[in-house]
Amino acid sequence: MIVIPQHLLLYCRPGFESDLCAEIQDKAGQAGWDGHAEAEAGSGYVCFVVAGDEAVNGLHRDVPLASLVFARQSLVALPPLTGMAREDRLTPIVEQVVASGWNFESLWQETPDTNDGKALSGLAKALARPLESALKKRGALRRKAGGRRLHLWWTAGDSVQLGMSFPNNRSEHPGGILRLRSPREAPSRSTLKLEEAWHVFVPRDEWEARLNDSMQAADLGAAPGGWTYQLVRKGMYVYAIDNGPMDKGLMATGQVDHLREDGFVWEPPNRLDWLVCDIVDKPVRVTEMIERWLVRRWCREAVFNLKLPMKQRWAEVQRCLGRLAASLEEANVTAEIRCRQLYHDREEVTVHVRLLN
Repeated sequence: MIVIPQHLLLYCRPGFESDLCAEIQDKAGQAGWDGHAEAEAGSGYVCFVVAGDEAVNGLHRDVPLASLVFARQSLVALPPLTGMAREDRLTPIVEQVVASGWNFESLWQETPDTNDGKALSGLAKALARPLESALKKRGALRRKAGGRRLHLWWTAGDSVQLGMSFPNNRSEHPGGILRLRSPREAPSRSTLKLEEAWHVFVPRDEWEARLNDSMQAADLGAAPGGWTYQLVRKGMYVYAIDNGPMDKGLMATGQVDHLREDGFVWEPPNRLDWLVCDIVDKPVRVTEMIERWLVRRWCREAVFNLKLPMKQRWAEVQRCLGRLAASLEEANVTAEIRCRQLYHDREEVTVHVRLLN
């Protein structure tokens, strides 16, 4: 019996399952796909089940990972395998792979970003070699399989869901998590949010052109300088706007002009290359401020955070992004807008905007 994938398996930050459910439900509907999202609170993942007998490959293509805010990874998935005998977990896994007709070049075993999930890492490691050997013998794990990757998503010792990922529409990091090391000299751990944003939103081969020492930037709400640190490390000259004190080490570089002013009203002396902002305030108020900068073309690119409410977080993201897009269109400003909840974010999302004209 052939097994047809009908699930879109999405990883997320634990606690944001309902937000991802609302998002994928909306975007699947807009793309013309019927189905429903399922999730358990705190589980760290969502499953969107496509209605009927259609394969979910079309939905995976029509709603790519890069278009999703709350998803860390997106996989075309088979029905979960549950209640597996602890003395033989390999047989049902291999049989389902063979029945699906899947073949792939690599295999990843992953667990949710929860305490229970982390406790399963030992099991996954123990099964790795025998599973790879069994799949090679059955012709599923092989070279030149189009870069496809099989993911085993372990949710319990006897429960796993098999998913497939494809090049250019997936995260290349296990669990969809980019882990960065916090520099000792950075003024705060928030520095990692901007570093991760650059990894996610700026292609690595464009860093030299878009992040270099010939540029000027503004950091609104800068103190003590976590985000300013990243700009300085790229060699930029930075206007640090905040009434609070800045890190002495940053000020000693000579690359920072600390202005004790209100970031919501400060205006740059000339057009800048980058605007960054990690101000804690209402999302709409921050959006209005960024909107003014972009409509007036005071910067070429911007990265900013939106601190989300406890409820209706997806609705708030939609409202802010919709407002920003409408304002730019009305002002005849062409821009690329992307938004993701990064690993180093908490109750927030990070937005990147690049002006194209």
